[in-house]
Amino acid sequence: MNKPLVGAFLAALLLGAGVAPAVAAEPAGSTSEVSAEAAPQTKYTAPDTVPAAKAVTFAGTVALSNCSGSVVRIPDAAPTDPALVLSNGHCMESGFPGPGEVVVDQPSSRTFTLLNASGSGVGTLKASKIAYGTMTDTDLSLYELTSTYQQIEDSYGIQALELETAHPTAGTAITVASGYWKRTYSCDIDGFVHQLKEGRWTWKDSVRYTPECQTIGGTSGSPVIDDATGKVVAVNNTGNESGQECTDNNPCEVDENGGVTVREGINYAQQTYNMVPCIGAGSKIDLSREGCALPKP
Repeated sequence: MNKPLVGAFLAALLLGAGVAPAVAAEPAGSTSEVSAEAAPQTKYTAPDTVPAAKAVTFAGTVALSNCSGSVVRIPDAAPTDPALVLSNGHCMESGFPGPGEVVVDQPSSRTFTLLNASGSGVGTLKASKIAYGTMTDTDLSLYELTSTYQQIEDSYGIQALELETAHPTAGTAITVASGYWKRTYSCDIDGFVHQLKEGRWTWKDSVRYTPECQTIGGTSGSPVIDDATGKVVAVNNTGNESGQECTDNNPCEVDENGGVTVREGINYAQQTYNMVPCIGAGSKIDLSREGCALPKP
């Protein structure tokens, strides 16, 4: 499977224990090389002058029991603020939130393995609560940790990844960094989807990758990092595995006129710039803040 939307849940039932590891679409021992097959759309032409790309590493990413994630911060976060971990709404230990359901300030004792630049686990971080989670309009979860940004940096020498505050652009070179698999996937942003429908859920203004990013189960929740800035622009969440239309694990694109397009083998992410206005002082989620457009309970 491409993402653990259904497979991980079924595996958990079969194993009868908590949340099972995501099922990968290929053996764990496979290489991290990706296809160089050209995108079906017109290729993006890079400008003559582009910013020097920063090396994307695993530093600041985390591994969950069934997904990937990352320690993130808004640009003006204070060192003494509780740190936040970003992942998918469908990766929450409480299960998939239904359409229209929003989770806010739900107690959690979930743990995360923090990775260093080379992908080695250097410590365990612990959540105090799910600060926010939903699969409506987007697919994201934010965990508030018991550690501050400063405590994490002091203990492990690792800084949080910064969230981009602006809408990304097509043609941007990106890297999807999976803490679960300790693998990266490099490609470009191919474009944006008006509505992405998968089973019961609908997501808005989703990021579509060029074909080179062949993400697999367990990469759900991975940060999507702008290669030029090193900032997080989206959170990896799904892909069309078998060419079906709008079914679980087979999202379809719906345009402004209701037209449906299926792109078998193409993967997607949810933008994160729209989260930034919703995070206030002390890492508190405040859905009433000016500019915050995340779904409310």
